Amino acid sequence: MESDNNGPLLHPALHPALPPALPPTLPWPGYRPHPGDAPRDCPLCPRLVAFRAESVARNPLWWNAPVPGFGDPDAWLAVVGLAPGMKGANRTGRPFTGDHAGTLLYQTLAKFGLSNGNYAAASDDGVTLNGVFITNAVRCVPPGNAPASQEKHACRPFLVTHLASLPKLKIVIALGGTAHQSAVKALGGKLPKTPFGHGAIHPLHTGVTIIDSYHCSQLNTNTGRLTPAMFETIFATALSLR
Repeated sequence: MESDNNGPLLHPALHPALPPALPPTLPWPGYRPHPGDAPRDCPLCPRLVAFRAESVARNPLWWNAPVPGFGDPDAWLAVVGLAPGMKGANRTGRPFTGDHAGTLLYQTLAKFGLSNGNYAAASDDGVTLNGVFITNAVRCVPPGNAPASQEKHACRPFLVTHLASLPKLKIVIALGGTAHQSAVKALGGKLPKTPFGHGAIHPLHTGVTIIDSYHCSQLNTNTGRLTPAMFETIFATALSLR
């Protein structure tokens, strides 16, 4: 029988089975439920429910659930994305955390003093946001990163509640066309009067201004459609309009 400094080692077959590891029950330490967050077992979109179940089967220790909003409850700036990335927020449970898009977003927030801590692509890295709240047009990861129209519509009430819960909200940065459309509708604007365009500025009658940006996806940055400098200009504009 083999032994170590702690005493004899039993044959592996004699070891009791270890309990299975469990998926995270909170998206990040200290999370408090928000009325704008979808329930973990949200049933509204059958296709997304089925896709979540497939992800659970493949990766049972991932978050694999609707991703809540994250940030400062006194935010003056909201960042609205498309939907959780499969290996980003769907894995970690925190918006834009764990993939390329998140790296660029959190680096930019830090550069402008809009975050505290060191982003480490993990929901427990301790990063906090200053005056910023991050959310998505759709809460669940969609197949091919492409939510269907009815899924965008079904999820919009959560976005409405997130934005309405920010009493100091002045600026919304919409990342991509879907986020732009959802943000405009959630804030009571009219789409024909607010066409999407990178760098476009849309003051709404509610007093909130939407600033459009191309999404900070790996595809957009790899092709040069969006450069870090272009992305930083969007946040500089937001700060100038604050």
